[in-house]
Amino acid sequence: MAEPVISMDAIASPRSRPLHAPGDHPPVAHGRIGVLLVNLGTPDATDYWSMRRYLKEFLSDPRVIEENRLKWWLVLNAIILTVRPSRKGRDYDTIWNKERNEGPLKTITRAQAEKLDAALGDPRLVVDWAMRYGNPSIASRLDALQQEGCDRILIVPLYPQYSAATTATVCDKAFDALKTMRWQPTIRIAPPYHDDPVYIDAVAVSLESELARLPFKPDIILASFHGVPKDYLLKGDPYHCHCVKTARLLRERLQLDESRFIMSFQSRFGTAEWLKPYTDATVQALAERGVRNLAVVTPGFSADCLETLEEIAVENAEIFRHHGGENFAAIPCLNDSAAGMTVIETLVRRELMGWRN
Repeated sequence: MAEPVISMDAIASPRSRPLHAPGDHPPVAHGRIGVLLVNLGTPDATDYWSMRRYLKEFLSDPRVIEENRLKWWLVLNAIILTVRPSRKGRDYDTIWNKERNEGPLKTITRAQAEKLDAALGDPRLVVDWAMRYGNPSIASRLDALQQEGCDRILIVPLYPQYSAATTATVCDKAFDALKTMRWQPTIRIAPPYHDDPVYIDAVAVSLESELARLPFKPDIILASFHGVPKDYLLKGDPYHCHCVKTARLLRERLQLDESRFIMSFQSRFGTAEWLKPYTDATVQALAERGVRNLAVVTPGFSADCLETLEEIAVENAEIFRHHGGENFAAIPCLNDSAAGMTVIETLVRRELMGWRN
């Protein structure tokens, strides 16, 4: 059967008017612009099977784990997905938003989208949010935006520093969804913002504000970024360079020298060498050499999650105190704070130029 043909008169009509196909077909919504905020992801619940589904999706991504696929499939399914879901489920349970029955990353990302929508205040725009792993999925939200009449969509990966294991896999998933669409929306991907002055200033201002509230003055500030295998850097991934530049710019903005503001990488997984120095080893070494007051900031995370609320604020705080440290502070991420929303709004407004006059 031949598909309905959209008339040239309809195509030439103003963008705000719906397109009409001949016959009994409903009008085709169009002319709006979508903005989709995307963060890493969160399990649907903390039980074994919910955690297993989430970890399987995450750890099956070849961008995340660049191992021989057959070898990794055997390790993942025979070992990791047998023991890790229960342990990670217990960790998630300590930070779970019991009121909404969801992970904090989902709560915060939703709030970021809602506040961005209010700040932009444009009926032509539809602001939504998605998780790369877990729900709501990128594909489901791209479909929803298209149903809302968005024929142009800005995707904003909420990762300040670019990595193939984060930003690139968001693009992969978005383009997989586009493959299923007959009428594909025009897609624009927001770039990383690791050295954007607005971002650097927001992190610095937030850090200064949090430090002013502490009952102690930190001897050292540690900037902890999520790690990746060292091999990714050797293959040309710019992530390490982006993290180093972020740390340097923050150090300069805060007017601290390299002895007072240092950086490290957390969350290593498996037996391969990852980017160094490691956060847990750094925290231990600082305590053992006599540092008694430590503050840790996590500028690679746009929202608090398991890696900041449990790994830094609980695990590394315990490491620090166990080895002789006394006062430890985990500085909150920008989240949906005024400073954090200024970063997101600035990025979105800039990327919508030419689309939204």
